[in-house]
Amino acid sequence: MKFEMTHLDDITRCYCASHMFIDEQPIIFFASEDPNSPCNAYTGEDFKEKTNLWNDRGGCMSIIPFETRKGEFLAVNEFYLKISPSSAKLVWGKKSEEGWVVKDLFNLAYLHRFDIFHVDDKDYVLVTTIARDKRHKEDWTRPGQVYVGEIPADLENENVVLKQIVEGQYRNHGYYRDHRPGKDCGYIGSDEGVFRIDPPKDGKDWTVTKIKDGRTSEVAVGNIDGDGYDEMITIEPFHGNTIKIYRLKEEGCEEIYNYPYELDFAHALKFDTIGGKNCFVGGIRRVDAELFVIYFEDGEFKLDRVDLGGGPANVDVIHAYGSDYILAANHTRNEAAIYKYVGE
Repeated sequence: MKFEMTHLDDITRCYCASHMFIDEQPIIFFASEDPNSPCNAYTGEDFKEKTNLWNDRGGCMSIIPFETRKGEFLAVNEFYLKISPSSAKLVWGKKSEEGWVVKDLFNLAYLHRFDIFHVDDKDYVLVTTIARDKRHKEDWTRPGQVYVGEIPADLENENVVLKQIVEGQYRNHGYYRDHRPGKDCGYIGSDEGVFRIDPPKDGKDWTVTKIKDGRTSEVAVGNIDGDGYDEMITIEPFHGNTIKIYRLKEEGCEEIYNYPYELDFAHALKFDTIGGKNCFVGGIRRVDAELFVIYFEDGEFKLDRVDLGGGPANVDVIHAYGSDYILAANHTRNEAAIYKYVGE
């Protein structure tokens, strides 16, 4: 696969990459994990029209748009592993005629990943914490949790009430959302393994199912080879030095691929379609600090290293303007970058 790379912006410790559509207009977001650092939105031709959302906060781990509320999103702010007590919070953003408005919703210690589910005409938030508390950055003695709560229609005046559904997830770092029809669920990765979380349906509450044992930092799931079974790509262990692909079957996980290059601090994974091919997109922050794409062709997995030295902390894929783009929060290079697919 071939891509044209565009350096979109300089952002110190760029960490978050995301996107939304407003009235079919694509908007992409990049934000920093540093305190008092920017989050910017980009749109228009080649995404060159830039709008600033904030400069007075940081620690932005992710931005997730609502599926049902036009121009609205939730985001994690003020997540810092080195700061105790934790100031992590969930915030609500909304596009108005005057620009972007951002409001704090609630604080939750070491809130790291989250998602929004729409079930039976209601919006729910699922939030995960990497630890309950920490005395210092390397203190992992207190495990993280998973919480869920209904999101009220009026976020200006009503609060989100959370209930805990998972306890005891040490280094609860990874989260991936499977949006495919009939497979709407989330996956979390921690020292306890990989777990699938299914939202309420058929009168049942949220359900949690263990998929795989073993310390796992990140995870993504999709049917990459068209064989009827989903594949799961993982980073192992926490901020790990191993990337593997497993075939998911009823009897368990079968390892079928191991990333062939030396790596360290692998951090980003996503399943999507680029150039008509199902693929896994990922980023690694050290050694070669590559952005990569893995796909299945001619009976085997193929790997294209799209860029070296950027060190993506997170990646996203957007299909816009008749093209496929990878969004890469290039943490090592302190940049927001986009990679346009241009052919084989």
